[in-house]
Amino acid sequence: MLGHLDPEFLDLLDETCDRLRAVFRTGNRLTLPVSGTGSAGMEAAFVNVVSPGDVVVVGVNGLFGERMAEVARRLGADVVTVEAPWGESLDPQRLVEAHPAPAVIAVVHAETSTGVRNDVAPIGAAKGGALLVVDCVTSLGGIEVDADGWGIDVAYSATQKCLGVPPGLAPFTMSPQARQHRPARPTSWYLDLDLIARYVDPAAASGKPASARVYHHTAPVAMIAALHAGLGLLLDEGLDAVWERHQRSGRALQDGLEALGLELVAPPAYRLPQLTTVRVPPGADDAVVRRALLDRYGIEIGAGAGPWAGAVWRIGCMGPGASPASVALLLAALGEVLGR
Repeated sequence: MLGHLDPEFLDLLDETCDRLRAVFRTGNRLTLPVSGTGSAGMEAAFVNVVSPGDVVVVGVNGLFGERMAEVARRLGADVVTVEAPWGESLDPQRLVEAHPAPAVIAVVHAETSTGVRNDVAPIGAAKGGALLVVDCVTSLGGIEVDADGWGIDVAYSATQKCLGVPPGLAPFTMSPQARQHRPARPTSWYLDLDLIARYVDPAAASGKPASARVYHHTAPVAMIAALHAGLGLLLDEGLDAVWERHQRSGRALQDGLEALGLELVAPPAYRLPQLTTVRVPPGADDAVVRRALLDRYGIEIGAGAGPWAGAVWRIGCMGPGASPASVALLLAALGEVLGR
């Protein structure tokens, strides 16, 4: 195990940040893995751009949009929610017209609780002077994300979804425009990105050379090595090829679920390939079916969240698991457990 100040590790950290820039499709210097899961990335996004009294427009059509709004409220923001029913996509025009001059517009790109994609590019094109904050937890590495091309100012993700890396880090990127809007003293010391940047990328923080790194926290060395490796595999395959593999595998899974007589929840136009929501069929016990899949086949599918608890399954088809073999095994196992 390398120490977190070992020059060899610092070189690996620099290369990991470069790889994250490629996957986010951004030139932002402040692009790094936040030491914490996707929820830490969410909090880092808001504490570094939101001050008390700021108007923050948040799109809410699932659990993680609700969480965004709650984080903003705790920072003293004037939160304006634009809502759509669970299972439906948000209207980008409603988001940009919700307030005449918001400081921030925030939206979840791929809503993990519902399997629905929200369109980001139209929001970025019409946001005006607002900063655009985007949750890419379930989208990065699975479907197209273009931070610079779409006008995204702050984006965060998580390692355990489409990047195929164990949980524990939140890939994060922030534009120069967003950094200019930062509170003078963010309420979180641990997630203060100016402090973190002095360790991760001194050039991004102050223009000083790399030798001027300043200790902030003990970096999770093994996790960053895992992220470095996972990003390397993804970039070797090529982003377009990775997105196509997820699309092809997700489509095969969804066609197979319908062939079993199961009902998909998300509308086809906004249905994620990497996360499929399916209604628990009449007569089936949600928990019993999921436990049988785990015990007999080593397959875990997600339970429904929030108001969908007990009524919906969430089936991930992500990262290395987005493959014909994984899809075939899941469909065969689920068909056996359901007796279909």
